[in-house]
Amino acid sequence: MNKITDTFTLRNGYGIPCIGFGTWQTPDGCTAVSAVKMATSCGYRHIDAAAVYSNEKSVGKGIAESSVKREDLFITSKVWNTERGYEKTKAAFAKTCKDLCVDYLDLYLIHWPASKSRYDNWEQINLDTWRAMTELYKEGKILAIGVSNFMPHHLKALMQTEVKPMVNQIEFHPGQMQNETVEFCRKNGIVVEAWSPLGTGKMLTNQTLLKIAEKYQKSVAQLCIRWCLQNEVLPLPKTVTPSRIEENAEVFDFVISEEDMKTINAMEYCGGSGLEPDNVKF
Repeated sequence: MNKITDTFTLRNGYGIPCIGFGTWQTPDGCTAVSAVKMATSCGYRHIDAAAVYSNEKSVGKGIAESSVKREDLFITSKVWNTERGYEKTKAAFAKTCKDLCVDYLDLYLIHWPASKSRYDNWEQINLDTWRAMTELYKEGKILAIGVSNFMPHHLKALMQTEVKPMVNQIEFHPGQMQNETVEFCRKNGIVVEAWSPLGTGKMLTNQTLLKIAEKYQKSVAQLCIRWCLQNEVLPLPKTVTPSRIEENAEVFDFVISEEDMKTINAMEYCGGSGLEPDNVKF
């Protein structure tokens, strides 16, 4: 990857820009509008949204007020847990498109898997949700479909369907690499995206990362984003600070050495959210 508009290629041949602009925890209203506009002005062409973030109308306004044409943007959203299932997923998709003021999505994800800790028919719930998304994909209303926070045992049933998942967005940052899930995705042609690539900011004060970042005269945030890319994982950094939005895009003028990559890859668990897909209560 040499620039922010370079792409990972999905299993259907569609390109997804290699760094996404995250909107999780971005306050609704003028903050979200300004952040999205700033991101597009800094070169981001990949916007990652979700219904549960409760800011899609503002994200959509930011997109509409940007100087970038819709067809030049890659827009992602996600169906929330309360809307899983065939009919609810169809309705949730329609509402998201209305809120974002778009008539199609580039990528739509199941935000979290239904799991056996909460549902006896968890696998069927996921399959019914996937069936709705598959129909929307075949109708051209979604250009790619995937999942988020799915582990290998959640993915197996979907891998037997007509249209297989193209993306899995998971928590991924130094100290939490989820190697088993990443390896499963790689073997099965699923692009891995990293939510919280900065560990919700917890990475920024890590002494190991600070020391390595200083060597490259880069911030820890830039180091973590570059580290994701060199691990062939697509990072989704989130910030509303204009200078940091710009800084997070400037990661193509250095390469982390093999030795430093090994050091970061070997970091013990730290800075994780603690959310486990099989045990979440939402």
